[in-house]
Amino acid sequence: MPEPQTPPPCPHCGTPRSGRFCEVDGYDFDTGSLHTARLAALRTAEAIRAAVGDDPAAPAAGRARPLIPAQRGGSGPHPAVPPGGPAALITADRAYFDSVIAQMGPDASALTFPPYCPKRRVPLAGEQVRIGRRSASRALLPEIDLSGPPEDPGVSHLHAVLLARPGGSWALVDPGSTNGTTLNGGTDPIEVNVPVPVTDGDRIHVGAWTTITLQEGRP
Repeated sequence: MPEPQTPPPCPHCGTPRSGRFCEVDGYDFDTGSLHTARLAALRTAEAIRAAVGDDPAAPAAGRARPLIPAQRGGSGPHPAVPPGGPAALITADRAYFDSVIAQMGPDASALTFPPYCPKRRVPLAGEQVRIGRRSASRALLPEIDLSGPPEDPGVSHLHAVLLARPGGSWALVDPGSTNGTTLNGGTDPIEVNVPVPVTDGDRIHVGAWTTITLQEGRP
């Protein structure tokens, strides 16, 4: 009896296939399209390995590992946001999506804005709040889980992290996402692993259409 064939890896970064989309760069194995929000920001597997270093405990080539330690918990049914407490409002942002499409090449046609994506509010609590997509293979369950549906294909599994600062403020860090993280309608991604102070009303843009607005003490 012939042995089952191993699915081919992602042709762009070499990550082993574990589903329809590549876990690192969003490549669609079914259509052959690269579902990234900014093709110019695409990092190769070599760049990912350089960010990780030569740690022998690092995962297989082409698979990024979190650069910030994981926390317990994560998304799922979120507790109610305490009145007056800080929260993150997650929306599908049409204006941001249009700006992403304008920067893309022929692959822009592979992305469509979700017709239904209800707003969500997630409480901001603890020393760090991870933003990304859950991954069972990596035991990664971010506090702000953008797995969907509808799933934003431009979001990395560990895309960005909000770090608590003294006095109740926050700093935003991109630990090396594939497509970068922008703020307040800007087009230049923030620097990797450089904390950026953020405050009430700031808009964090990740993936192809996701905007996360920080809220302090709002109903």
